[in-house]
Amino acid sequence: MLARPDAYRCIECGLPYRATGFAITKGKMENGAAYWSDRGILCSPQCSLAHHCKREKAGTLSQVPAPDPFQTRSRH
Repeated sequence: MLARPDAYRCIECGLPYRATGFAITKGKMENGAAYWSDRGILCSPQCSLAHHCKREKAGTLSQVPAPDPFQTRSRH
């Protein structure tokens, strides 16, 4: 059986979401990534900081918190 490809990867280093070492919320894969931005998920505090520094230098920091990419949208 072929391993399914990960739809999510760290936007800084490219580490796949299911890889060992990827920081997940409360240690449960179904809770999603522990770090994310409006541009995607991040695998670690180090990548989160690197992403923030790059965006700060480029002047592209978001002014509002990014929505959790793993939360399902409620239906109205």
